[in-house]
Amino acid sequence: MRLVVDLNRCQGYAQCAFLAPDVFTMHGDEALMYDPQPDDVQREHVLRAAEACPVKAITVEGGDVTASVPARAGATYAA
Repeated sequence: MRLVVDLNRCQGYAQCAFLAPDVFTMHGDEALMYDPQPDDVQREHVLRAAEACPVKAITVEGGDVTASVPARAGATYAA
């Protein structure tokens, strides 16, 4: 699994950091840091974080990412 976060789109709402704190962390009010290749143990948390992003700045690539969390309009998943 590979993550790409569009940092120009990210507005610092921190939903990802709340849902997957081992993968996403906020530094200051708006600076997001993240692990671009989290292990599969984090899969559910990462998919939920991507789904919860209000501006859809998170793209999850690799594997069968759509099997764990149903896709919603605007969510970005890539195989």
